[in-house]
Amino acid sequence: MKKSLIAALVFATASLAGSAAFAQTTGGGTTGSSSTVVGNTPQTITLTNGAGFFGDTFAANNLGATFSDKFNFSVASTGTGAAMNSMDAIISSISSSANTGLAITGLSVYNSAGTVVSQGKMLQSGVVDVWTIHGDNLTAGNYYLQVSGNLVGNAAAAFGGAVSMAAPVPEPETYGMMLAGLGVLGFLARRRKAAKQA
Repeated sequence: MKKSLIAALVFATASLAGSAAFAQTTGGGTTGSSSTVVGNTPQTITLTNGAGFFGDTFAANNLGATFSDKFNFSVASTGTGAAMNSMDAIISSISSSANTGLAITGLSVYNSAGTVVSQGKMLQSGVVDVWTIHGDNLTAGNYYLQVSGNLVGNAAAAFGGAVSMAAPVPEPETYGMMLAGLGVLGFLARRRKAAKQA
């Protein structure tokens, strides 16, 4: 992974900690209590031109608490009825040491029925956690990203991420049909021109 991408993630996560746009902890953890669940109420990722940001912050003194945050997003239908069907996301958290902050333990995409569509992949863990996820063949509809983890220290912690959507790439057959159609149009235009000259 390029150092510039990690630097951008670190900057985005640091910016997230100061942002009031993300939901705060909805319940306090108790020091040493591994059964406490903290996190946000489901949020909607606002996609601008197919891309958006998401994340959460956690208050201090939540050592041992777990979280499972949901971030809703929609796959829109294009004018031709085809859906934007490719999604990529990356999340990151930074801590002053591996024993403070939070540890991300999972990243998944679910459809509106609650079925897992895609599982994330951990690229790095420790002081900096980095996870990515890729989803293909997403039809028009509602989905959500779920980020899971636990608080490994009593310091305040945060994670942030970005998601982007891409329109479907036409199948090779589509290009073949288009070229064949253009060839037919060229043939007809040439034939019409020859008929006018005769």
